[in-house]
Amino acid sequence: MALFDRFRRSSRMRRPGRDTARTGSTTVRGSSTEDEQHLLDFVSSRRGVEGFVEPRTAVSDVTLLLVAHDGEWTRRRVPSVDWAHRFANKHQVPSYDAAVVGVPQRMRDYNRRQKDQERG
Repeated sequence: MALFDRFRRSSRMRRPGRDTARTGSTTVRGSSTEDEQHLLDFVSSRRGVEGFVEPRTAVSDVTLLLVAHDGEWTRRRVPSVDWAHRFANKHQVPSYDAAVVGVPQRMRDYNRRQKDQERG
């Protein structure tokens, strides 16, 4: 056994799949057509929806956070920031950069209500 053999990549370690993206030291699943369909279903079944585009981080890729008038929300991966804004414009949903404006208070209130209901 050579001196540096133990530092080499083990044959058991596999490379990331082709449908994933590298963000920093982690591998995340890329966006899919199911993600797009979920966003479309959310937009068409709720009123007062706004979009918040969340930038890529070390842990996740670009995401689109949709928040309805009552604070109900959903978040899905999207291909890019531009794609997220185009999706929102196409479906007449105002979109904002979450890194600039943050997330709306109604979303936090919704989460609190959901948590209170779980407690009984």
